Amino acid sequence: MLGATVLLAFLISAAPVEDWPQWRGPNRDGLSQETGLLPSWPPGGPPLLWKATGLGAGYSTVAVDRGRIFTLGASSEIEYLIALDVRTGKEIWRARIGRRYENSRGDGPRGAPTVDGTRVYALGGNGDLVAADAATGKLVWHVNLLERFSAGNISWGISESPLVLSDRVLVNAGGRGGSLVALRKDDGSTLWAAESDEAGYSSAVVAEIRGVRQAVFFTGERVVGARVDDGSVLWSYRRVSNRTANVATPIVRGNFVFVSSDYGTGCALLEIQGGASGMTAREVYFHQDMKNHHASSVLVANTLYGFSSAILTALDFMTGEVLWRDRSVGKGSLIVADGRLYLFGENGVAGLAEATRAGYRELGRFELKTSGSPTWSHPVVANARLYLRDQDTLYCFDVRAGD
Repeated sequence: MLGATVLLAFLISAAPVEDWPQWRGPNRDGLSQETGLLPSWPPGGPPLLWKATGLGAGYSTVAVDRGRIFTLGASSEIEYLIALDVRTGKEIWRARIGRRYENSRGDGPRGAPTVDGTRVYALGGNGDLVAADAATGKLVWHVNLLERFSAGNISWGISESPLVLSDRVLVNAGGRGGSLVALRKDDGSTLWAAESDEAGYSSAVVAEIRGVRQAVFFTGERVVGARVDDGSVLWSYRRVSNRTANVATPIVRGNFVFVSSDYGTGCALLEIQGGASGMTAREVYFHQDMKNHHASSVLVANTLYGFSSAILTALDFMTGEVLWRDRSVGKGSLIVADGRLYLFGENGVAGLAEATRAGYRELGRFELKTSGSPTWSHPVVANARLYLRDQDTLYCFDVRAGD
């Protein structure tokens, strides 16, 4: 009996945990591979481990990597890249990256940092892209994208989280002849610049589709697949663009791409056809039953879960059929961990629900006392901890299941 007890304790302690080193997690898909998390929340929510203040203004979501939390914030007239200790929430360092972005919908940076090895990359609201030493915060290089690529800022500020690959950083700078750009990861020099789309608010993903490695961008004008090596466009599709604010991150599975936007537009599933010599995007479906605003959908098995404007919606990925809808926590954002939806409403309500096609089943909720600004920073689950940010404040909750 003692041996069985020891084995059970070992299995619990060895439950898979993982970092969350960039926007939407390790694979930019909003999916965590962690298990052994709380199956439901007690009244009032999971235990609060710590609360950190002093992050400043902004909607930046956190990244978590090797004992550090990275985020962006604005204080006084400056935007900063900030590192915190995961155990305590205490600040380790902060690095100045550029001047404060100001807007009637909220000041400060919007994107999430991207951690890659010993460096962290971050993009501020005025287009300041930096690479910094992850341990010390010392800047390795700085480039203002709007200046380098002769671009104007967009209505609610540059919001992208940089896509970092083996030797390059890809971003949608929005300049004429320099909209889709790749910078050398080591020094920030330009590797290539292509197209003239206005920048969107979306963050790109990388995928191999039809045997060609490509970055899928959702610019201010269209969704587009571009070769990683030279930026040449392989395919594009415009119907899903609303020309107001294209925000959601595209979802790629095999040779299918799902993309969605709000402002009365809708969603599309595209089948990418052809090969290296030429590709086209065939529309499988387009409708208005999933209109992602500031949050992206998450694909689990063959089901998409996402906020269609303010309504949480489950959609069949291949057919576009609506499986269920629920008002849930109100308009918000979500990720998936251990088979459950982690929901964060823009009014400060956090919720936990089953990821199931059968219907909405809530497993707990609680509410933060917020600053009064919308809680547009997205939830993060890393190493059995749930992180929720509201402007100046970051909350860390313990979501590991007990013995």
